[in-house]
Amino acid sequence: MKKLFTISLLSLLISCGTSFVAKHGQLSVKGTQLVDKNQNHLMLRGMSFGWHSMWPRFYNESAVSWLKKDFKVNVVRAALGVEHGEFGNYKADKNFAKQKVFNVIDGAIKNKIYVIVDWHSHNINLNEAKEFFDEVSKKYGDYPNVIYEIFNEPDYETWAEVKSYSEEIIKVIRKNDPDNIILIGSPSWDQDVHLPAKNPITIDKNLMYTMHFYAATHKKWLRDRTDEAIKSGLPIFVSESAGMEATGDGKMDYQSWQEYIDWMEQRGISWVVWSVSDKDETCSILKKSAKSDGRWKNEDLKESGIKTREYLRYYNSKK
Repeated sequence: MKKLFTISLLSLLISCGTSFVAKHGQLSVKGTQLVDKNQNHLMLRGMSFGWHSMWPRFYNESAVSWLKKDFKVNVVRAALGVEHGEFGNYKADKNFAKQKVFNVIDGAIKNKIYVIVDWHSHNINLNEAKEFFDEVSKKYGDYPNVIYEIFNEPDYETWAEVKSYSEEIIKVIRKNDPDNIILIGSPSWDQDVHLPAKNPITIDKNLMYTMHFYAATHKKWLRDRTDEAIKSGLPIFVSESAGMEATGDGKMDYQSWQEYIDWMEQRGISWVVWSVSDKDETCSILKKSAKSDGRWKNEDLKESGIKTREYLRYYNSKK
């Protein structure tokens, strides 16, 4: 019995030791860098699911497992559609919306990778967001896997408005979860990172600020702006990015995309690619033939999907 117990314990330790979250554990912010439980710098690289309210069929544990196995992601992003979409956005059907997002969170926890819970809206919905993040942080706050993205791409709000909203949501989350990373957006679809750099949120720690780019539209000026924000002490996390135009469509600009990848890798900035979806647009990485639960073949991937998988496999395998 003792021998069997020892073998079982050894197997468990080996299994835990090989898992990404077991190795890196609780994340925090040190200066402008994301660090793991040992205070070592860590880069997360992964995939964002498309709006749950437009592509709910991909919001399942098996799709998360496939992204880990085949794309080699160490983080996924669940994009909760707040107002838009034909399949039950949060305002129209909260239970449906939450269940889809919980599927991805549960899948990430089971697969021992990190997960970004993304409030995917361009508008301030304070009361709804407080309700949602209170529930999520109560349900999942004890898991080091979870990262909260509390406002995806504010568009025409001022930084003062976004800051005030963010502080309210931070207070809600911190009542239940004192530790996990919180990601904060900035005006103009997360391009105006210079604004929080001049006036950051100071009520809490373990905060990072999102910058989003689409390489065919956003050129060196956005990298330069972000560099200045980092120099001022602002921690940056690229929670959404891709190689085409900001519309999500148009031709791939591989040169500009590689310039962004090189820039993020040199600065140690975590990055996530948009998106796991099958819309007839360049940024949706899947064709209609793609199964809902992963197991995608090369012929199921669009041009952007093939390149994204190539990037993630390469950079997440580097030591």
